[in-house]
Amino acid sequence: MFKIRKSKDEEPTAPGQVRIKKKSKVPGVMITQFVEELPEGMSTPDFTRKPIALTIQEGKLAIFRAVITGNPTPTVTWARNDGEIDEERCQIVFDKTSGEHQLQMPDVSVDQADTYKCFARNEYGKAVVTAALNVIEVGYKKNRAMQASRTAVREMPEDFKKALKNKVDMDAKEEKKPEIDEKFWELLMSADKKDYESICAQYGVTDFRRMLTKLSEKKFEREQEQERVVERLCNLKPIELKGDDAEFELEMSLRDPTSKIFLFKDGVMIPFDADTEIKHGLKQVGKKFVFSINGVDPDDAGLYQVEVDGVKIFSTDFKLPPVEFLVKIQDVTAEEREDAVFECVVSHPLKKINWTGKNAPLEQGDKYDILVSEDMLIHTLVVKDCMPLDKGIYAAVTGMVSCSAWLIIEADSDPKTKGKKKARKTTRAGGGGADLLLIAQEQQAKIQKEREELIAKAKAEAEAAAAAAAAAAAEKAEAEAKAKAEAEAKAKAKAKTKGKTKATESETETAKTKTKTKAKAKPKAKAKAKVKSEAGEGTEAVKGADEEATAVDDVEDEEGEEEEEDEDVQEEEISEEGEAASSEPEQKGQAKEEEDSAEVEEGEPGQVKKKRVRAGPLVPDTVIDPGVYFTSGLSDVAAIIGTDAEMVCKLSSEDCDAVWYKEGKEITATDDICIVKDGTYRKLIIKNCKEEDSGKYRCEADGRKTEAALSVEDPPRINADDLTEFMKPVTIRSGKDAAFKVTFVGQEPMKIKWYNEGEELLEDSHTKIEISSSHSRLLLTKCPRKISGEIKIKIKNECGTTEAISQLVVLDKPTPPLGPEDIIESSSSCIEFKWRIPKDNGGSPITNYVLERQQIGRNSRKKLGKIGPEPKYRDTDVDHGRKYCYHIRAETDQGLSEKMETDDIQAGTKAYPGAPSTPKIVSAFKDCINLSWSAPTNTGGTNILGYIVEKRKNGSNLWGQVNPPDELIKEKKYAVKEVVEGMEYEFRVSAVNISGAGEPSTPSEFVFARDPKKPPGKVIDLKVTDSTYTTLSLGWTKPTEEEGVKDEAKGYFVELRPAENPEWGRCNSNAIIMTSYTIMGLKSMAMYWVRVVANNEGGDGEPQELNNYIIAMPPPVRPQFTDKKIKNFVVMKAGNAARINFNFVASPLPDIKWLKDGLPVAKHVTVGNTDTSSQLMIPSAERYDTGIYTIILKNLVGQETSSVEIRVTDDPKPPGPVELDENVSGTVTVSWTPSPDEKKDDRLHYMITKRDSVKRTWQTVADHLFNNKFTAINIMPGRQYKFRVYTKNDMGVSNPSESPVWEVRKRKETFSVDLPESKNCSFEAPPSFSVPLKMHKSPESYECYMSCAVTGNPRPHVTWYRNNISLNTNPNYYITNTCGVCSMVILKVGPKDNGDYTVIAESHLGRVECSTKLVVQD
Repeated sequence: MFKIRKSKDEEPTAPGQVRIKKKSKVPGVMITQFVEELPEGMSTPDFTRKPIALTIQEGKLAIFRAVITGNPTPTVTWARNDGEIDEERCQIVFDKTSGEHQLQMPDVSVDQADTYKCFARNEYGKAVVTAALNVIEVGYKKNRAMQASRTAVREMPEDFKKALKNKVDMDAKEEKKPEIDEKFWELLMSADKKDYESICAQYGVTDFRRMLTKLSEKKFEREQEQERVVERLCNLKPIELKGDDAEFELEMSLRDPTSKIFLFKDGVMIPFDADTEIKHGLKQVGKKFVFSINGVDPDDAGLYQVEVDGVKIFSTDFKLPPVEFLVKIQDVTAEEREDAVFECVVSHPLKKINWTGKNAPLEQGDKYDILVSEDMLIHTLVVKDCMPLDKGIYAAVTGMVSCSAWLIIEADSDPKTKGKKKARKTTRAGGGGADLLLIAQEQQAKIQKEREELIAKAKAEAEAAAAAAAAAAAEKAEAEAKAKAEAEAKAKAKAKTKGKTKATESETETAKTKTKTKAKAKPKAKAKAKVKSEAGEGTEAVKGADEEATAVDDVEDEEGEEEEEDEDVQEEEISEEGEAASSEPEQKGQAKEEEDSAEVEEGEPGQVKKKRVRAGPLVPDTVIDPGVYFTSGLSDVAAIIGTDAEMVCKLSSEDCDAVWYKEGKEITATDDICIVKDGTYRKLIIKNCKEEDSGKYRCEADGRKTEAALSVEDPPRINADDLTEFMKPVTIRSGKDAAFKVTFVGQEPMKIKWYNEGEELLEDSHTKIEISSSHSRLLLTKCPRKISGEIKIKIKNECGTTEAISQLVVLDKPTPPLGPEDIIESSSSCIEFKWRIPKDNGGSPITNYVLERQQIGRNSRKKLGKIGPEPKYRDTDVDHGRKYCYHIRAETDQGLSEKMETDDIQAGTKAYPGAPSTPKIVSAFKDCINLSWSAPTNTGGTNILGYIVEKRKNGSNLWGQVNPPDELIKEKKYAVKEVVEGMEYEFRVSAVNISGAGEPSTPSEFVFARDPKKPPGKVIDLKVTDSTYTTLSLGWTKPTEEEGVKDEAKGYFVELRPAENPEWGRCNSNAIIMTSYTIMGLKSMAMYWVRVVANNEGGDGEPQELNNYIIAMPPPVRPQFTDKKIKNFVVMKAGNAARINFNFVASPLPDIKWLKDGLPVAKHVTVGNTDTSSQLMIPSAERYDTGIYTIILKNLVGQETSSVEIRVTDDPKPPGPVELDENVSGTVTVSWTPSPDEKKDDRLHYMITKRDSVKRTWQTVADHLFNNKFTAINIMPGRQYKFRVYTKNDMGVSNPSESPVWEVRKRKETFSVDLPESKNCSFEAPPSFSVPLKMHKSPESYECYMSCAVTGNPRPHVTWYRNNISLNTNPNYYITNTCGVCSMVILKVGPKDNGDYTVIAESHLGRVECSTKLVVQD
């Protein structure tokens, strides 16, 4: 069933098979279906449990698990991305019990780290899912050779070429390169790979290979350090701006939970805390650490680092983007069900900005479209299908900059669409238009110009550095060549002393060696070039290999031993492990030098050949230009068949040509394919796309490439002219036919559905649907009025969906007007009433109402005629005391409606009788139920003419009259014979006098219409549900019913018999209706027999006993508290005794432990325990006894805890002296010295009372004040005022501190008239705040009072806001404005009241605002 194959093997597709992509319920699973329709009972493979990614230490067991479904049973295979799975090191297992397919890797090693795939396949499809395996190296297991190998792999091509240099080249030292900022490495070690390029560009690093080599070494060293303090480190998220704050997070498991965590900014340690009020905060949730910066400002930019016990864990660079809004979003006014567009232009390209609506973040979805232009300068928010609820302020936020605008929705005021579902509009409101695009293009050109200047500057600096390095290398090479020449001269002189015979042999040997060395060295150098080319080194690698081959030709005087060493050097250079270390070329170079010397000594002087010496290094150490690269790659494109598709990429240079490929084959320009070169942009335009144009396209330029897919789709499409014609409303008369036709094109097969007001239409006698490959027609015959509304067609195929909407209007007569009528006036001379308009006007407006009147007691009707379209009538032609009935019809262009008949309306007052007593059930049979009742105490001032009896079935809402309507019941009893056997009824009675029927009585109890009952049967499933040493709890199910044999049980008796007593005794004297019972008062460990007897009106049924006797003992019970309401907060006065009692149940008896704030209680605290309770007592409580006391109950079954907070306080001390001051006319500011207890008690607050010389009573003007100042308003001149300030806490109220007398004297002036010359003067003044708002801190559930003083003429309009939301119409806030003193009271402060509060005063002269902040304390 299992097989192992490479992950990149192509899945074969048999002829005739299709590939339909399907979604799985499990995220990450890809399903491909091979058939268009699955046979019944068959299914494609799917994963109900997919393998998850693993990160595991080296040497442990790694297991991937998957659970797979499918019919027929799928074949399961495993693969990995890099190479094949080693069957000797891996085991593939199928667990039949759990249904799991497992891939097991015992003793996992680093080379097994890879991405693994699991394939499931049957004849109907396949499913595939991937999972990553990460292996962590631990310890110092690697030997020196492995470390050297790791280093060699990362060496650059220049290091390989040095192996072929002569002694002079090998001794040459590398020129020192400038050191890179350490901040650069810190950022790279914590960044994702996709961010490497941008970080290198930021710090000017162009040597990527050297950077990657050094980064790997630093990462290895850092991981070794981190292993000492951290077990696991993952999910490193760089710092991000979130509104006014910024935060970054990581997940780590500390080896020592007590390890200290430090935060550094630019190398300086900064303090942090969990408190949100502090600048830098830390929040820990499990293993997740979130560091936050509250209230970001420009000084917060810098490098942030997290250290644990001195070891660096994470680094992130915080930069505030220097972005500004060149064009801000503007206010938009949109109609209902229209789309609204907000657009803005930013100064620098951004992939994303944050959008908020009504202070809530917005995301891409069904309601909102968030769009970004190709140059990432224009950002657009589209609010789709606007409704009145969408009205509000919308904002665009980036970094520290934001802009906002209003969205105003204009409701549809068309009376014809009132109450109906409105069609969605295709128009859009708002948007910047062409001006916005022009500004963005100018800004893009400016940015591009700046970027090109920076690149040109960097290239110039690199070329200058390369030229300087080449000059230095040439000078050094010249000096080394001179030294070598001197050494060769000395060697020649020494060689002349050798014999001539040896010189001849040496000459022969040297000639052979030349030929052999040259023949061997050239193929090896060429082989090396081939290996490098295949490994992806590109043109540079091949070029380097050719240079090495040339170098081999130059070395013609080396011996056979040198030749073997050269072979070793070359083999090490091209090996995958890269085992050559940097020291090896030097050692081998020294060996060559020694052999050269020996060779010269043995040969004759005349036969020594000279070596060619290079003037410079084999490969110059210069800064390599990165060449042409893609600044913007290709993106996947989806095009509709018949339209043009355009694939665009962008290069860093305009001069480079690009080559395009499709599925690996080169593309050339044709009539249908255009290859465009537009500056740095390279475009491939495919005209009039066809299905065969789908595939993968690639663009290559200067050895770089980018790839994307083009998918050509053929979704359903409707011609624009046909769509316009279809959208026109169709209006017909009721009973006529309506037809709708739509033509379309698209890929078959297509599913077509028609809808009426959202409900799918199916073919029936009145609905005909015609469907063909190019059109569909809907025919509705004999249309009734109720199908008026939206007609929609929905066309769908595998490429997409399209819809078209029209309206159907069916005209008909209106429905009758709606009652009941509302009597406006009912007097002796006039009757005036109104009614509701018809539910449906038939599609036409109501032109008139036609009325008729009938006097009660007469058969004739009087026509009142047409009264107009207003649903109201006043009748003055009435007789006092007479009753009238009115018939009302609505009239439209389509005709008259059916009549609405009003209730009897009496011209004059009515006196109805009261309600009789509740009816009693005298007896009940299957065909008759006898009732009786008492007369009402209130007869309405007249004689009772009779009674009306009504009945109602159980479960129904309708009452039906029992006696005939024209025959009142004279007696106060009645036999109801119109009943159905087995049904349950209730009855009520109404009294009738000359005015009519009065209020009905309360309903009787329910009664069945049936004959007397039979005794019930035995109860079912009798069992013991609980037991203790003294109680026994039973439960059972009610007995079954058998008609005529056993009736329903109405109650139950529980009977008990001790084992030694033969007599049964009943535990309950009255029958219980519940199917459970608890027997009390049992003897501990005694044996009892128990039975239950069912009972009803027919008597007792047969008893049902338990199968075995019961022993009175409890089952094991986990501790639990039995108090229904456990106090969790207790206030005690200092010096008094504090007692806390907890009742509980537990079996066996638990161990009881009391803690205070997590520590054992003090010695002066006493604890008393019983079997069912525990009491804690503090004989004389003091303030230091305040804290949270916890009780822990623990036995063999489990553990339970509960806590209570005890607050010990004392009577509050009064505040200090009270001072009065007048800041605003008509007000007095009361201030006082705080009470001495204010610092000791955080719940202490103040209350202020006032007494004036007129009322002479003390009145409370403020309470729950947590500050030491209050402004009293409505201070009248000429009155004397006194104020008292009280201190309050949980214990009560202190003695008052009284203020001095305050009086504003009236100024009386003599009346005089001095008429100055009339001048045009204005007393107008703009609004201003004479007393601003102050910041408030208030405990939860207390009252908060805010006030300020506003001046201005004319009187400004004042509006309160919380978080930019108006509070003037919010009933939870009490807002007043008296004589310019604006105040707001929050009656009960809660967490939702946290936020910024703003008061805005505005008039036609100006607008001012004042803000404060409310902090709610827990």
